[in-house]
Amino acid sequence: MTPSSPPDLAQRIASLPSPPERAFASDNAAGAHPAVIDAIVAANTGHALAYGADPWTAEFEGRCADLFGRPVGAYLVWNGTGANVMALASALGPADCVVCTEWSHIAVDEAGAPERILGAKLLPLPSADAKLVPEQLEALAHLQGVEHHAQPAVVSLTQCTELGTVYSADEIAALCATAHRMGMVVHLDGARLANACAALGGTRQALRSFTVDAGVDLISFGGTKNGLLGGEAVIVLNPALGRRAKFIRKMVNQLPSKMRFVAAQFNALLEGDVWLANAAHANAMATALYDGVAGLDGVRVGAPPAANSVFPRLPDWAIAPLREWCFFWDWDHSIHQVRWMTAWDTTADDVSAFLAGVRHMVC
Repeated sequence: MTPSSPPDLAQRIASLPSPPERAFASDNAAGAHPAVIDAIVAANTGHALAYGADPWTAEFEGRCADLFGRPVGAYLVWNGTGANVMALASALGPADCVVCTEWSHIAVDEAGAPERILGAKLLPLPSADAKLVPEQLEALAHLQGVEHHAQPAVVSLTQCTELGTVYSADEIAALCATAHRMGMVVHLDGARLANACAALGGTRQALRSFTVDAGVDLISFGGTKNGLLGGEAVIVLNPALGRRAKFIRKMVNQLPSKMRFVAAQFNALLEGDVWLANAAHANAMATALYDGVAGLDGVRVGAPPAANSVFPRLPDWAIAPLREWCFFWDWDHSIHQVRWMTAWDTTADDVSAFLAGVRHMVC
């Protein structure tokens, strides 16, 4: 018990209410959507040719063309790190480097896979909100053409960002315009692409506004965090980058042999835009969570969440018992900041039960 903790802390811990059915650790912790499970079962009939020569994969490719409003390269892969590595490899040449933020998943949370596997330098830039701005790209112009420096070739943006912020369509368009003028291509790490789309209008036109219409060249299209059992996709919007994509997918160990099962999952979520409904619900639950703790004594929150994550600062003494009661991750130990994330299956009852526990501890 720290000096700042309340004298009845032990009693507060002992009398915590029942925890919610679902924790707030990550949307990665959520189960698969029932429609996804049904789709896998339905696809598990008879034989189908491997490596994408099946009707489910063809359907997925057609759905992606419809989703983005034009023909695209659509490549199913196993996971998010693999999607990022494959996408970046499709755009990098010798001595090239990838520009990203210091918060980016490729720089912080992929165990050095992009650098190790691609043999390419990452150039992380500082950002208070995990978003790049065009001026940061322009400041790299002095590196271009100088043989002593890795050459900025790809700009990797994360949408939603690792801090839960969301680029507007105009912000991405401005970055794409600058990057293209400088001879670079733009990759969008969209592990939570659906949540960003829901935050920006929740329509297919909203998706196009910050991807194809904005000038993005490549997308890592997330599925696992939005209700898939497991699977992601690389979407190639720039045809010039698609020539080697299918070979690179194999080379970086991301070619599923029984691809129909990954395709069937995506098809289930794209049907009727379940993927957007899932994301909109997760975002709404995060807003409810934020509203419930905003104003509580001892809890500090910043701006309302743009998507499905909340980053409150709690009394230090309350974090460990609350985490043991209902698990969540620390974010910044130095300022006692944690991260709460909602998912497609988070319920209003989960939020209410979690808020009851937080209030019980800190109030």
